[in-house]
Amino acid sequence: VQLQASGGGLVQAGGSLRLSCAASGRTLINRVMGWFRQAPGKEREFVAGISWSGDSTSYTDSVKGRFTISRANAKNTVYLQMNSLKPDDTAVYYCAVAGAIYAFVPIMTERYRYWGQGTQVTVSS
Repeated sequence: VQLQASGGGLVQAGGSLRLSCAASGRTLINRVMGWFRQAPGKEREFVAGISWSGDSTSYTDSVKGRFTISRANAKNTVYLQMNSLKPDDTAVYYCAVAGAIYAFVPIMTERYRYWGQGTQVTVSS
């Protein structure tokens, strides 16, 4: 599976960005897709995840109410709409596909097998 993330950039605090991640290479039926981020000097952290059907989503507390994850299975694409951005959201954002079929949205990086190359999001104050 190859993942191509896009949509990052520089934005002022309070602004919005929409990240996209297109997957190719093999079928992703029933696989959770997620977004993680890594700021300089920090560990990679879970941001949001979504089940295959879209019925189940999960968010880290710091982005709840501001970020929305969605997916278009026909396009093998997952999105992350980010609103009310804050300087603390500055990081490299990675999309990922779970390595197995889960009945929940895992938040640990070890549960995800395929990773995109990352896209930089910078929020200025």
